[in-house]
Amino acid sequence: MRIGIASDHRGFALKTAIAPKLGGAGHEVLDFGDLVLNPADDYPDFVIPLARSIASGDIERGIAICGSGVGASIAANKIPGVRAGLIHDVFSARQGVEDDDMNVFCLGGRVISDGLALQLVQTFLAASAAPSGICAAWRKSGRSRGRRLMAGGPRFDGRVAPPRRAPGLRSPPLAMRR
Repeated sequence: MRIGIASDHRGFALKTAIAPKLGGAGHEVLDFGDLVLNPADDYPDFVIPLARSIASGDIERGIAICGSGVGASIAANKIPGVRAGLIHDVFSARQGVEDDDMNVFCLGGRVISDGLALQLVQTFLAASAAPSGICAAWRKSGRSRGRRLMAGGPRFDGRVAPPRRAPGLRSPPLAMRR
């Protein structure tokens, strides 16, 4: 599998620990940086190019590492076609791919051990999306692969979608709204 990996200085040690093992397992690993430990770097400089490469189809899966994994996840998810998840457990590493077609795996270099990180990444890479290509929850929410439309948020045509109320949900009494 063709995999991209990216980290800032806070995830550099974890990246250098797991990338060679992935290459040794037969994966083609493309390193989006940083290539040297540089305390002045920042995750968007490396995660955004990784995410764009996922969106364009140049690579199949991505691994993004920063200090906590949160920033890398937020940055990657700004690119249309990317479905990044912050994962620190085996169940979510598999489930994120199978049910949500996650294509970028985000980790916190300061919050997880090298051994567990490698196990999680291997689980992520071994998992495959549901045969239908889209899970029931995505269909119910009106989302499809790589496209998001949420009530009250911007639509692809620039207009704002009206807020929707869940079936059976009633407004709270006036006294509770104050």
